[in-house]
Amino acid sequence: MPLHPGLAPVAGLLGTWRGDGAGEYPTITPFTYTEELTFTDVGKPFLHYVQRTWSPAGAPMHTETGYVRVVGGATVELVLALPTGQTELAEGPLTVTDDGFTCALAARVMNSSSAKQVDATERHLTLDGDTLTTRFAMAAVGVPMTGHLTSELRRV
Repeated sequence: MPLHPGLAPVAGLLGTWRGDGAGEYPTITPFTYTEELTFTDVGKPFLHYVQRTWSPAGAPMHTETGYVRVVGGATVELVLALPTGQTELAEGPLTVTDDGFTCALAARVMNSSSAKQVDATERHLTLDGDTLTTRFAMAAVGVPMTGHLTSELRRV
């Protein structure tokens, strides 16, 4: 079935991406990880998104799932559920380039009663051909918005 036409600006995301990442935050020791993102067409005007990470030794670290929507060809919405007790609704402008796009997504976060407090997040995605670069920042546990994760992924 053909991709919904509204998803054309992000069609380059389809498939699986894998690569190395690094994390830091004022309250933790810096670390490295392997990250995998999968974007799947489900025949509707959104993509299904799954993210997983592993430690250098191969132990599972994090996962999240959600949906990518494109509104009017110029805005991206990312709706996420995290097993750490948060949901995120991230939105921001989409800038299409010759070899992909960039987007900067600011999120409203809801925390379950047992979750660590996360007040807001920001995600930056850059697709350039077969390279997907991510940056993630958060305001959490009393720390203002601060860079937390970066990764560079290649199409698998």
